[in-house]
Amino acid sequence: MSNPIIVEYKVNAAIEQVWKALTDKNEMKLWYFDISDFELEVGKIFNFYEPGDEKQFHHQAEILEIIPNQKLKHSWTYPEFSNEKTTVSWELQSEGEQTLVKLTHDDIDNFKDLGENFSREAFTEGWNGIIGQSLKQYIESK
Repeated sequence: MSNPIIVEYKVNAAIEQVWKALTDKNEMKLWYFDISDFELEVGKIFNFYEPGDEKQFHHQAEILEIIPNQKLKHSWTYPEFSNEKTTVSWELQSEGEQTLVKLTHDDIDNFKDLGENFSREAFTEGWNGIIGQSLKQYIESK
């Protein structure tokens, strides 16, 4: 049974603005990752590395589900390190003038043998930083 990581933050912005930040590669590179081959289409595969010149971890993902302004779901893998896959779901819910951003990273235990960079704690800290700081600050400063 999977024990997903769930991270939730409220952002002071309309749901359409948050959706655009999550799905427009020109906006994503300002707060998330530079994903030059990102296309918002089910079945499309995209690749990226963590910021900086090290290029230590190649991330690869495939878009699994799109519900505009509501949900983006994709796989999350590290093809150089493992054949295992996890799943990341970004869900948006309008709450008046705010948007609730809920990220669920499922099957994270598939990476438990890869070391501390791939631990539940590392991912939880990473997602909290990405959503609670990077995304929130990016959107709320627009």
